[in-house]
Amino acid sequence: MSGMVAKVVLIATAFFMVCTNFAVGYDSYGENTGGVIKVSGKVLCQDCSKGYTEWVNDANPLKGAKVSLTCMDKRSRVMYYRSDETDEEGQFEMSVDKYTYKNKELKTEFCWVRLVSSPHPTCNIFTDFNGGKSGVKLMQPSSIYRDIVTYTMQPFYFTSPMCEKPDDEADDEPEGNNY
Repeated sequence: MSGMVAKVVLIATAFFMVCTNFAVGYDSYGENTGGVIKVSGKVLCQDCSKGYTEWVNDANPLKGAKVSLTCMDKRSRVMYYRSDETDEEGQFEMSVDKYTYKNKELKTEFCWVRLVSSPHPTCNIFTDFNGGKSGVKLMQPSSIYRDIVTYTMQPFYFTSPMCEKPDDEADDEPEGNNY
């Protein structure tokens, strides 16, 4: 008899799990509201005054740096914008509902992550290492679990003004007109 009760409980549990899996992500009107996009990474400060090995491997975490996520639609209009500040370890993490207002789906192939600002008084020059300055498109998820798609970005870097690459483009044209 106890074997029969165990089978009934097992079948009821399996049925409940199947029903809830179908229900996840839908509101009472049947509109899809599920799905989460998570974006995480790290922001570091590079010191160019050190040797190459230290410069590459000993970057310091940058607390309070701001990173943004911008998602566009197919007509290049901003559908979603969010920013986040890094913690003491230079880490950021943003969680975004995949479906925005009026049930419009964010397409990750139209989403970009980039550096916005640094609170550090001397480590505040944007670099484009790993695309921090120009922005990085969400391409390959680092994990997918149920309705959560996670993207882990390579570290972004700021540097000091003494490490800034000079702008050579302005020097190409002579000042004034010699003719």
